This record gives sequence, C-alpha cells and structure tokens, in this order.
Amino acid sequence: MVLPPSATRHGSTLRPQHLFLARAAAPARSQRGTLARAAASIALGVALFAAAPLSGVPLGGASALAAPPAQIKTQVPGYYRLGLGSFEVIALYDGFVDLHVGLLKGMGVEQIQSLLARMFLEHTEGVQTAVNAYLVHTGERLILVDAGSAACFGPTLGQVAANIRAAGYAPEAVDTVLLTHLHPDHVCGLLSADGSVAFPNATVWAAQEDVDYWLSEAVAEAAPEGNRPFFTMARQAVEPYQAAGRFRSFGRNDALLPGVTVIPTPGHTPGHTSYLFDSGGQKLLVWGDVVHSHSVQFRHPEVALEFDTDQDAAITTRRAVFARAVEEGWRIAGAHLPFPGLGRMRAEAEGFAWVPVEFGPIRDSR
Repeated sequence: MVLPPSATRHGSTLRPQHLFLARAAAPARSQRGTLARAAASIALGVALFAAAPLSGVPLGGASALAAPPAQIKTQVPGYYRLGLGSFEVIALYDGFVDLHVGLLKGMGVEQIQSLLARMFLEHTEGVQTAVNAYLVHTGERLILVDAGSAACFGPTLGQVAANIRAAGYAPEAVDTVLLTHLHPDHVCGLLSADGSVAFPNATVWAAQEDVDYWLSEAVAEAAPEGNRPFFTMARQAVEPYQAAGRFRSFGRNDALLPGVTVIPTPGHTPGHTSYLFDSGGQKLLVWGDVVHSHSVQFRHPEVALEFDTDQDAAITTRRAVFARAVEEGWRIAGAHLPFPGLGRMRAEAEGFAWVPVEFGPIRDSR
C-alpha cells in the first residue's frame, strides 16, 4: 500500500504529519520574522472580516447580486430520431388532447381510475394524451405517416410542420404521406393555417375502406350529428390534393413502396391501417390508433374507445397486433403513446407492458 504524502507510519497506526509539529526543529531566525508578519496579516484580515456588515452581501461575490434570468417555460423542439437499419425515423410531436375517462368503454370507471393512479396520471379534466406523427427517411423517399391536427382541435395541437422544420427538413421535401385513417387529428395537418396544402410535393395515400366511409356524403348524413364534423374536416383536408391529382387509395393487399408493408388494423375506423417499415431486417410498426390509453389498454386490450366505429373489431385487432408485435419483436410507433411514442412490447402475466425507448445517440437499431 502506498501511503499518502501527508501521513507517516507510527507503529501500526497512520498518523498525519501535522500531529508531529511539536517535535520538528524550530525555524531559523530569518524565518521567524516572516512567520510573524504572516500571522499578523492573517489576524488583521480576520478582524476586518468580523467587523464588516454581512447583511445583503452574498458569499458568491458581486456576480451573485444580479437577478437570476427569467424562466423559459417552453419545451425543447418536439422531435426525436431513431435509426432503423439504413432508415432514419423521426417522431414528431403535434401536441396533446385531454382524453376523458368516460370515453373508455368495457371497464368500470373506478377500475380505470385505479389504473391511471397506478401510473400517476392526473385525470380530473382528462388524461393528457399525445398526438404524434412520424417522418421516415429511407434514403430515397421522405415519408410522413399522418399529418397531425393543424388548427382543427385547438391551440394545444398543430405542431407537426414546425417540428419537421426543427428536425432539419422542409415540408416541401416530403414526397409521400401515408394516412393511418382519416380522423381530424391525423389529416387536418395536410393543410396550412391559410388553407393551402402543407405538403405540396407529396402524394397522399389512404385505405380504400376509409375513403369510402369518411368521404361519403351519404354516410355523413346518416351519422350521429355530433360525429358529422369529422366527415367535413376529412373532406376539406384532402380536397386540394384530390384536385391536384395527389390523393390516392389502396387495397388491403396492395404493395405501396419498397420497405413498407400495409398491415390492415380495422376497428377504430373501417380502413384503419398500420405500416410496417423494414430496413435490413429491422422492423418498425407505425400503428396509428391501435392504443389510445397506454395505462389501461396494454394491461386490458379489451377496453375500447367510444370513437371506435366498431368496438368489437378494434378489440380483436388490438389483441392480434399485440400478440404479433411481441412474437416478432417489432418496434412500435404509436400516435397516442407518450412522446416520442417509440418502444417495444412484452407479454406479462396480466396483459402486456410498454417498454419505451431511451434517449441516446443516433445509430442503427439493435
């Protein structure tokens, strides 16, 4: 063992050197004057310090007298990058909505509240629920999955275009928009605030079943009055793209783009669709609205949402997607999972669990 320089061995005990000053030789006469003057200076400094008024004089010095800067009260830009083989995936935060407990169906309110409390979620005015979109750069294409809400649902939403720019891309560079479904929080962002197209160089794709349902005036007229604005907003969002010949529909078995597979996930809407991105065997399922409440539906996939057009089909889809995602080890991107909405799933004794990504450097998925 190496002894520190300030210690010496005395028998079996380590004793600091300063304990032996009494045994040291007395300083030379020339040193005594120097020591005396130093001692006098120290004594004078102590006396002056004791006499000085301390109130209002922080120990940090003059710089500590300045007022602290104002709190910023804004969040960092809402984007997050993930490597997927040679693809770059960017989660885009559109904002949030408050999901009221009463919209969840198939479970008692008290049990739902217990599950929310387990996750420390405040729900008095609804559970704060993210709205996410996803930008995928394949190296050849810049693909946007869902476009966000724009101004359709108020000031807490509408940030997709701004976050695309913050991530270093221009909305004009997007060449493809894949819609999971035609609900307003996924399609209204196709338009800018002035009503012009937000992605002027993009072709917009949606499942034929959703097109037949949400763009049909006959279906809209037969719908409950409270749901009719959804039809109007869907039509308004896609009309400029239709007029420009940039809106297209696809069937369940159609092949759209290299590295992208259509996975029908109906129930929430008739043509609700998920998209499986594959690069070098690394796979990510962008599943839209398969889940609205992560605190409830992972443990209890049998819980539906009031806005599901077919609640039974939505439950069947959710169970099937959960099972396959676990079996295949897919990464998941969810429109209403806590931002960035990226992670994996695992099966548990009771239902399933969500395992979110951790913040880290950009690299190929492992």
